[in-house]
Amino acid sequence: MIATAVAAARAVLALVLLVVFYALVALLVLVWLAFLVLGLWAAGAPESTAPPTSVILACAAFAPILAGMVWAVVRTARPAGPVEGTVWVSRRRASALWAAVEELAESVGTAPPDAIRLTTEVNASVTEDASFLGLVPGRRTLYLGLPLVVGLPPAELRAVLAHELGHFSRRHSRFGALAHRGSAGLVAACEAIRSAAAANDLVRMYAGGPLLLLRGYTRVFRWLTRPVRRRQELEADREAARVAGARTVGDALRSASALEVAWLEFVAGFLTPVRRAEGRVPDDPFRAFADMVGAPELREPFAALRARATERPADRDDPHPDLATRLSRLARLPDRPGGDGIAEPIEVPSGYAVELARTLHPGRHPGLGTTPTMPWRDWLGLLAEHRATRLLGPLAEAVRTVEKAEGIHDEGAGLTIQRVLRLLDSGRRMPLARALASRVRPPDEPEGDPLGLLAEALYVLIGAQLVARGSAHWTMNWTGPGTLVPPDGIAPETIRDWADTAVRQPGETQRLGLYVAALGVNERAPLPGKKTPNGTKKPNKHPPEISRPSGISIAPGVDAPAQRRISGIRVLALTVLLGMTAVSWLLWANRGEPTYPGTGWHPTGTYDPAAGGAGLPGELPGAGGYSDWPTWPTTAPSLPLPTAPIWTPGTLLRPSFDIESLVPRHTP
Repeated sequence: MIATAVAAARAVLALVLLVVFYALVALLVLVWLAFLVLGLWAAGAPESTAPPTSVILACAAFAPILAGMVWAVVRTARPAGPVEGTVWVSRRRASALWAAVEELAESVGTAPPDAIRLTTEVNASVTEDASFLGLVPGRRTLYLGLPLVVGLPPAELRAVLAHELGHFSRRHSRFGALAHRGSAGLVAACEAIRSAAAANDLVRMYAGGPLLLLRGYTRVFRWLTRPVRRRQELEADREAARVAGARTVGDALRSASALEVAWLEFVAGFLTPVRRAEGRVPDDPFRAFADMVGAPELREPFAALRARATERPADRDDPHPDLATRLSRLARLPDRPGGDGIAEPIEVPSGYAVELARTLHPGRHPGLGTTPTMPWRDWLGLLAEHRATRLLGPLAEAVRTVEKAEGIHDEGAGLTIQRVLRLLDSGRRMPLARALASRVRPPDEPEGDPLGLLAEALYVLIGAQLVARGSAHWTMNWTGPGTLVPPDGIAPETIRDWADTAVRQPGETQRLGLYVAALGVNERAPLPGKKTPNGTKKPNKHPPEISRPSGISIAPGVDAPAQRRISGIRVLALTVLLGMTAVSWLLWANRGEPTYPGTGWHPTGTYDPAAGGAGLPGELPGAGGYSDWPTWPTTAPSLPLPTAPIWTPGTLLRPSFDIESLVPRHTP
């Protein structure tokens, strides 16, 4: 009973705040309409000397601003519907996931959600598409990030699901829906004003006031709703601890925080670079991410991320409390008896991952159309090769630079082992090493060991030749470049030692040449070109010239929806401006003559058609039948001017004291 009353009070608070936002937008619209009517009325007033230009410009500038605010209100007042870029999960195909969700919903004392949708985010959330400002219950949806599904242990994943379903059991969805709706509406309104100001110079002149007003109310709205929403998160943690155990919930919170950092690094550091350089993406990037999370070389870094998760402060706009607070509250709760953290895995069919991966990279690769996909295991090999051979481009450019400085002209087809060994034999190892380091290391990074970097590049060049022959391959190393798996009978570090010895010790290059020849590699042969996604070969992009774009643009491209929005803003402002200008001009041109106070004119003569008189100019009275025309008075009417009191200089101009004594006199 108390929980119901508290939930109702929270819903009323959010409802009042949301209604105030709607009323604020309605008030601004009414003020704009009042200015519009006032401007048109002023244009048609008899006393107007010109159309009200300032009012016309203000109304035209505020039209896109108010249109964006009204659009934000309309969009947030209705049910939001499913989030874009998500995939709906059916009960038949993902029976294991649905069974786990229904079991946990029964444990926390609520009904299961009406739908489950998978996302690409490291997050989970619940929504309710309530109608009538969120007061009437609606369709409930559970959003579950697929990186959580593949990255969390089964027990911790169940703890995350129990936390989200705990929001339903505590009836948080009413307040949460209203608070989210109001916050989203305010953010959308502010973004609409910023977009309008960026698209039109006229709008930019008047956008400061409404934007400042909405920002102020947004801060007030979040300041009032943030404590309630954070209290709800702590309540959901208690529900999850009751079902899954407090320790498991705490571990899940730490792991989710570390997974968020790891997922961002995976997308920015592995997925996107290979897509841009090689034009390929994995068919199931989430399996590749799971391989990264479970890699032995990442156990210690991942444990460090989990340990540092408590150091991250809570964002000011985040409804979740900081992790340290949540963990301290969980530590006070009793752990679930028998909670050993072991649970059955929750499987999600790979078809959902493949379908969701299309939303991860919806763009088009230049010259390739839609980005081709490949099996995720093969993509890991491509990633290992890409990371291992990144040194070949700078090495080719360094070799060319040193050869040019020394007057050496090589007509070879590209970078070869023989060209590098020739520079080492001629005593140019340090210039070559420094030229390579300047192209690899940032300018502010210490120089370190340039010969070690050159030895690594030579090792990669030898490994690339072996891989091209098919006698070796690269394996993924998530903390560094790819690792070369040499032919049978050779230890993995043997070739690296050969390259290091040849670089550091003069006279050892011939020995390295013999070793390479024994492996069947021709040291004079350039690297073969790579195959494009359509099966044809393209020339090697590393040697001898490093292709550079003629121009680099850092300006972000404008997509089609943004272009349509910008065009709509301009058209709306121009339509209001031209429409009000035309109507104001018509009203101003047809305004009545002004009247002034004073005495009206009265004609002194009388007009009598029967009395005759002077006819119209050019007429001949009495001739040609014009005798019936009216005659005009012989004297012109007089118009007496308004009288005013006659004022003559008198005592008003005289000073009230004698000034003769103050005037200097001429002395003879």
